[in-house]
Amino acid sequence: MQKASRKKKVRKGSSQNVQPGLEYLMEPKPKFASPEYMASGKLAGKTALITGGDSGIGRAVAIAFAREGCSSAIVFLNEKKDAEFTRKTINELNSLCILIKGDISKEQFCRKAVNECIKKFGRLDIIVNNAAVQYPADSITQISSKQLEKTFRINIFSQFYIVKAALKYLKKNSSIINTTSVTAYRGSAHLIDYSATKGAIVSFTRSLSANLAKKGIRVNGVAPGPIWTPLIPATFPPKDVASFGTDVPLGRAGQPDETAPCYVFLASADSSYMTGQILHPNGGEIVNG
Repeated sequence: MQKASRKKKVRKGSSQNVQPGLEYLMEPKPKFASPEYMASGKLAGKTALITGGDSGIGRAVAIAFAREGCSSAIVFLNEKKDAEFTRKTINELNSLCILIKGDISKEQFCRKAVNECIKKFGRLDIIVNNAAVQYPADSITQISSKQLEKTFRINIFSQFYIVKAALKYLKKNSSIINTTSVTAYRGSAHLIDYSATKGAIVSFTRSLSANLAKKGIRVNGVAPGPIWTPLIPATFPPKDVASFGTDVPLGRAGQPDETAPCYVFLASADSSYMTGQILHPNGGEIVNG
């Protein structure tokens, strides 16, 4: 019997020319809070600092954390409208949220962000290093030194900076969660510098987990595949945005709220025997990582 061909769904969406992108301009809007998610107070009384928490995966994580009883300090660059929407949504869940605006590529700001979180909440239990940028290039010769340094400073240097500043406040059973990418495992011909930072994040996660194990601080990561976030229309031309994510086994891009439970799991006591590990919400790609 002849197999029916699987039609690939396409997404309408215009491109944006500013990174990391604006969620309020996207059509269709990413899904950030699944109505099927059943919270159970897994993070009650805890506080998280989330970089890039204004939109995309970061927003979905912040809202899932709020559903579980966790307060959040959301770090964002300049996406004020998106950040305000996220804070409003978290407040409507009877959880607390503060917004911290600044550039995570600068170590001084990362220290300031951590200090503001401590000043407001008096504690820090969970770090989610999530913010990132990506700039496509057809050849390595098109990647300027300026672009290379910017990508590394935002994507991986910031993770060092945040953890260094936060370490004195973290206690036993605290959790650090780093967002890497499927590109760390399979590479990307057009995102060479981005993929390199994501590979560095995997190694950073594994090395830091070994370093902090005796303190009882767990360090894990999440490696999303194609997820519909503001970074996509901010990176690719409209024709690529329209078909984004249709080449994975599940045949579609994922939604931010489909990745958020990975972060809840890694932040909670449910993953108490896991450190140095990476979870892979990627639509079915086998990466053996």
